[in-house]
Amino acid sequence: MGAAIDVGAIGVALINAVIEPSGWHHAMDIVEKATGSVGAMLFDMKNRLPDIPRSRSMELAFESYVHGGWIQRDERYRLTPILVQRGVTTELDLITPEEIARSAYYQEFLAPLGLRWYAAVKVAASDQFWALSLQRSIEQGPFSPGEVRQLAEVSKELAAVAALSRALGIARAEAALDAFSASGTAVVMIDRQGDVLRVNSAAEKLFGIDLQVTRKRIVPRDRNAAAALDRSLRELLWQATPPTTRTPVLLPRGNRRPLLAYPMRLSGVSVDAFSPCQAVVVFVDPDACPPATEAVLKNCLGLTTAEARLALRLSAGETVECAAEQMKITQQTARNQLKSVFAKTGTHRQAELALLLARLGNQYLRDH
Repeated sequence: MGAAIDVGAIGVALINAVIEPSGWHHAMDIVEKATGSVGAMLFDMKNRLPDIPRSRSMELAFESYVHGGWIQRDERYRLTPILVQRGVTTELDLITPEEIARSAYYQEFLAPLGLRWYAAVKVAASDQFWALSLQRSIEQGPFSPGEVRQLAEVSKELAAVAALSRALGIARAEAALDAFSASGTAVVMIDRQGDVLRVNSAAEKLFGIDLQVTRKRIVPRDRNAAAALDRSLRELLWQATPPTTRTPVLLPRGNRRPLLAYPMRLSGVSVDAFSPCQAVVVFVDPDACPPATEAVLKNCLGLTTAEARLALRLSAGETVECAAEQMKITQQTARNQLKSVFAKTGTHRQAELALLLARLGNQYLRDH
């Protein structure tokens, strides 16, 4: 094509996304246009996680890429050494036209979508390694040598963007950790690999023989609980829109009641593509948090009797389905009641509801 790459527009778009993380997908729309592409995405080259910034035109292709399993069969990852060395690469650096003609990735996945040509721009800072992935259609043809040279200059500019984003992401994560600590909430911050980043003092008090941090991982002594927690974290990191009613993981503790562990994301922190913190695990200790009563929930929060009973069951770790069965109501009725509970309490997730009820229980105990 030989079109000029709008380097300035790319830099401005990504810096704006760094400052306001909710704008990452819009930034990819701008990058797509500025590079004369039909799609743009930002890949974490160390972790093939599916929730990545992408332009709107890539939604259909990305759905197939993740759920069709192509994310694990992407031949373009073979170009990684060249990307590291040069700062930019295209498939023609390594993959021949003959290989493209017989490749399942190109012919079964890309071709039906009208896609073929590709360029990747390195975005690196500290231990982070991302790639700005640019897609072109079969008709457009590959990126020209002149465009590749321009994209190499873009790579140098984006290193500063990544460094700024990492610094802001750390600051946001620390602020969130301080907010949890101020309320006495036990929380552990998790990176995109599922490793522990930070543990606040309230969480440290819960660690011991039944629960430890080993080799940067949260490790319950109970093997079933450990497997369940790992599975829950993986699902959280791999889902673009995690459910609001994610059931807590129960962590057995000898003669005491199990801890409730709630893996969750934080708005304003984990939505940042470069943020080191991608999730948190919030712990609720039932032994330290006397449950609020139905009367307290009705008087303080304006819940109906049915809503209060549902809220108490969910805060104790039950699923919506199990609670509906025990209360002898339909699952749809339970979901409708939960929506009302969320609206009345100003919460949005089951974990937030459990924390609110725990604080109400503590406050009631202090007052009486």
